[in-house]
Amino acid sequence: MGFKKVTDVEKNKIEIEFSIDRAAFDEQVNKVYRKNVTKMNIPGFRKGKAPRSIIEKMYGKGVFYEDAVNALLPDAYAEALEASAAQVVSRPEFEIVEIGDEGVDMKATVYVKPEVEVKDYKGIAADKIITEVTDEMVDAEINRVRERNARLIEITDRPAQDGDTVKIDFDGYVDGNQFDGGKGEDYSLKLGSGTFIPGFEDQIVGHNVNDAFDVNVTFPENYGHAELAGKPAVFKVVLHTIQFSELPELDDDFAVDVSDFNTLDEYKADVKAKIAERYENSANGALEGKLIDGLLDGLTADIPECMIDEEVENIVRERDYSLRSQGLDLATYLKYMNASLDDMRAQLRPMGERQVKTRLALEKIAEIENIKAEEADINAEYEKLAAQYSMEVEKVKEALAADTLSTDIVLRKAIDFVKANAVITEKSAEEAAAEEKAKADAAEKAEEEKPAKPKRTRKTKAEKEAEAAAAAETAEKKED
Repeated sequence: MGFKKVTDVEKNKIEIEFSIDRAAFDEQVNKVYRKNVTKMNIPGFRKGKAPRSIIEKMYGKGVFYEDAVNALLPDAYAEALEASAAQVVSRPEFEIVEIGDEGVDMKATVYVKPEVEVKDYKGIAADKIITEVTDEMVDAEINRVRERNARLIEITDRPAQDGDTVKIDFDGYVDGNQFDGGKGEDYSLKLGSGTFIPGFEDQIVGHNVNDAFDVNVTFPENYGHAELAGKPAVFKVVLHTIQFSELPELDDDFAVDVSDFNTLDEYKADVKAKIAERYENSANGALEGKLIDGLLDGLTADIPECMIDEEVENIVRERDYSLRSQGLDLATYLKYMNASLDDMRAQLRPMGERQVKTRLALEKIAEIENIKAEEADINAEYEKLAAQYSMEVEKVKEALAADTLSTDIVLRKAIDFVKANAVITEKSAEEAAAEEKAKADAAEKAEEEKPAKPKRTRKTKAEKEAEAAAAAETAEKKED
C-alpha cells in the first residue's frame, strides 16, 4: 500500500492517487475465494470444492476482485489520506485505475477545506443589551410559582367568573352540522386564558353549575381549518363544575415549601439572581450573534457545497434526536407539519451555511492567534461533562474523543478572543428600542423623500421607423 500523489481537479477539489500492494491484494483475493466458494455450485464439483481457477474461468478472472478491493480500501485510503496531509471535507469517490503486476492503482476524488481569509476580526463593534431586574419581574415570577401551587376550591354558591377553572361539555355546530374537533366532555378550561375561540369563554361567565346554554361565536378569518374560517358557530354547552384557584399566602412558609430557603426575603433574592442570570445569558448569546455577524462580514472563502450539505444533515440528525427524546420521530413531525424532508433541508440550509462559515472563521482566527486546547483545558472539560451527566470521567473519555473535545475548546476560545477584542457598548433595553425606532423612522422618511423616478416614455413603432428613416437620410447627405 502506498500514497502516490495529489492532483488539483478544480477549486477545492483534488484527486488522491494511491496503490494497494499486489501481495496484499492476492492474499485478500484468496480470502474472498475461500469465503464464497462454499456458496457456489460448479458443474462437476461438489459444492465448495471447485478450484479458484475453474471459478475464474467460468465467471471471469476478476470475479473476486471487487470484494478484495473493498476489504483493503479503508486502510489503504486512510494511509494515503494521512500521507497527503489533505484536509478533506467530503466523502471520497473511488475509482480503480488499474490492476497490474505491481498492485491495484486507485484514485479518490474529494473536496478539501477551502482557503480562508478573515479581515478586521479585532475591534468589532456591537451593543450588549442590559436588562435591569425589577421588583415587578420578581413578583411576576413568584406569582407564577404561586399559581402552580394553588389549591382548587369547588364553587357552588355563585356563577362562574373570569379566572375560574370550569369543567364543561361542548358540542359545536356550523350551518346546523357537527364538525370534527368541535366536541368535548369534562373539558377543563380556565376562563380568561384565551384557549378557545374569541368570545367563547366570555359567554360562560355568569352561568351556574348544571346550566345548559348556547355559545355563539364566529371562527377567525385566519383559522387553521379553512372549511371553518370566518364561519359562525353554535356550541351547546353544559357547565358541570366551577373551581376557584386559591393562591398560597406569600410568607416564609411558602418559601420553605417551594425552595431551599427558610425566609421569603432569601427566596426573593434567589429568584432575582436567577432572573438576572437568564437575562445575562440571553444578552451574551445575542452579543455573540452580533460578533459572529461582524466576523462573517470579513470572511472570504470559496466554500464547497458539500460542506454545507453535510452540516444540514447534522442539524437534521440533531432535530431527529431531540424529537425522539420528546416521544416523537422525524417522519411523524414532518407529516404533522405537512412538509417533506427536502423542505426541511431547504429551511435549514441558511443555518447550516452560517454554522460552516462561523466554524471556518473561528478556525482561521485560532490558527492566526495560535489558540490551542491545552491538556488542562481538555481535562477540565471532561470533569465538567462528567458532573453534568452524572458519569464517571473515564466513561466520558470512552464516549467522547479528546480530538473532538479539543476542537470544541479551540472554537470556544476563538470566540472568547473575538469578544475580548471587541468594542462592546452596553445599552438598556429602552435605549436599544428607541435607537431601532429612530433608525426605522429615518429609513421610512428617506424613502418618502426620494424623488420620483421619471416615467419612461415608450416610442411607437411608427416613431421608431421615422427616426431610423431620418437618420438614414442624414447619412446619405453627408456622403454626398
